[in-house]
Amino acid sequence: MHRLLISAAHKSSGKTLISIGLCAALTQRGHKVQPFKKGPDYIDPIWLSQAAATPCRNLDLYLMREAEVQATFNQHLSEINLVEGNKGLYDGLALDGSNSNAAVAKLLNLPVFLVIDARGMTRGIAPLILGYQAFDRDIRIAGVILNKLGGSRHESKLRQVIEHYTDVPVIGALHQDDDLGIVERHLGLIPGNEAESAQHKIQQIGTRVAEQVNLDQLLALSQCTAPAPKVAQSWHFPSQQKLRIAVAKDRAFGFYYADDLDALKQEGADILPFDALHDAHLPENIDGLYIGGGFPEMCAAELSANVSLRQDIQRAITQGLPTYAECGGLMYLSRSIAYEGQTYPMVGAIPGDVQMHAKPIGRGYVHLVEQESHPWPRPSQPAQQIRAHEFHYSSLENLPEDTQFAYHVARGHGVNGRQDGVMIHNLLASYTHLRSIGSCTWTKRFVAFIRQHRARHI
Repeated sequence: MHRLLISAAHKSSGKTLISIGLCAALTQRGHKVQPFKKGPDYIDPIWLSQAAATPCRNLDLYLMREAEVQATFNQHLSEINLVEGNKGLYDGLALDGSNSNAAVAKLLNLPVFLVIDARGMTRGIAPLILGYQAFDRDIRIAGVILNKLGGSRHESKLRQVIEHYTDVPVIGALHQDDDLGIVERHLGLIPGNEAESAQHKIQQIGTRVAEQVNLDQLLALSQCTAPAPKVAQSWHFPSQQKLRIAVAKDRAFGFYYADDLDALKQEGADILPFDALHDAHLPENIDGLYIGGGFPEMCAAELSANVSLRQDIQRAITQGLPTYAECGGLMYLSRSIAYEGQTYPMVGAIPGDVQMHAKPIGRGYVHLVEQESHPWPRPSQPAQQIRAHEFHYSSLENLPEDTQFAYHVARGHGVNGRQDGVMIHNLLASYTHLRSIGSCTWTKRFVAFIRQHRARHI
């Protein structure tokens, strides 16, 4: 078994591209690769999932307890277990580094492979590597991958410097290649579910990484001889009748945590995917509806043109269908989206209008205080605050003054800087992205809410 963390000295060093390439190259070789992503992220995991042909799992020491991170990692262990970090190796919110990439490496006993953006660097790369080694002696930097090199001469100089001054092997050196880039948007890379010819791009990156990274050396340095930990089987399936939950999955909506979808299934739900761009109607005989995040503004014309589905959803929500929507889903359920000088009619279940902005309105971790009016069954020990996250460049405007909200926002922005979670009929729609971890058991509560509604209407 192999386990490793791909990290970097700083953000935008190319670690995501290299992680995608490694997953693709190793999978192409016939290895079974399980990707993980550190932090609250949807876009990188979509690419990593496609590259490894298996769902990526998120590890987040701010939202998850250490035991949950370990359990998630151990539950999905495979032949090669690759964790992609976020930002720099030692970066994180906590001064003590307790939620940094380095903390994940220590918790899971992962050797670190440091991606270094080496543009303009020669001898100065040595103190950088030595400093990263010295900062925390409990971190094992097993190798470096040089990125964005100016050519063979530049690569040769850097290899000589690193070999002379450090004991860290160079296992890869990628030369600057604009053809390898993935177009970026305000939240990072364009999602793989949206990008045209994503699989072709992944294979292109994988081929280039295989040519310029010593994969055999990477595997040798990431070999783990310890036996895989035994994981207690926690799955249980309710004896109640199965529920049918429709989930929007297409180019507009793709921001879902694999663990949350698994948790819905564990609670007895069948997931019925539908395409909000092309399907004329919702799946038949559904008990609930879930619309996650994404970039609906980029598909606004197509979403708006699908009038029959918009009417179907609006009618279902008005008639009381239990519905949960996050961020992009909230935008879609509003009256309209204004983007680049055009206004596009949307579902209209939420009496407000979405306005896109050039700068972020809400971005980062969120702390929510649940209000008594929250529609879902309350857990036996409700959390004082729910930790979650938000990423949105839009605002929801023109809401009626008597709009009801499920949450007070203690940290973050939500809908208006003070509140989040619009409640209408049996709809709960928020800018906040929840994860079904720790004390935030949203999947269990949403399914319980659906079951309550179903029982009242049978």
